[in-house]
Amino acid sequence: MREIDRPVFAAAHADGAFVIDVREPMEYLSGHVPGARLIPMGQLASRATELPKDRRVYVICASGNRSLAMTDLLQRLGFDAVSVAGGTSGWAADGRPVVTGSTP
Repeated sequence: MREIDRPVFAAAHADGAFVIDVREPMEYLSGHVPGARLIPMGQLASRATELPKDRRVYVICASGNRSLAMTDLLQRLGFDAVSVAGGTSGWAADGRPVVTGSTP
């Protein structure tokens, strides 16, 4: 499985999912899923050691394209990673909360 829909992600998020946001810092600052950790796409390979190997990693971006690519990378590195369909834009359009600024 490479991608999950937002309702499934919302349930996992409510249970304390480990979420990484692979967008650029300015995108992240403009609004991100609460608790999402910023690891820009270009840094993910070199920062993969920051991710847990013992639990699923939920990867999110703006719309789902970058997160799909980064999910593929993480799966090749041995992570249980999935992309969130529709990304942060879809999450916000669903009426779910977003956080602005640098606070995850």
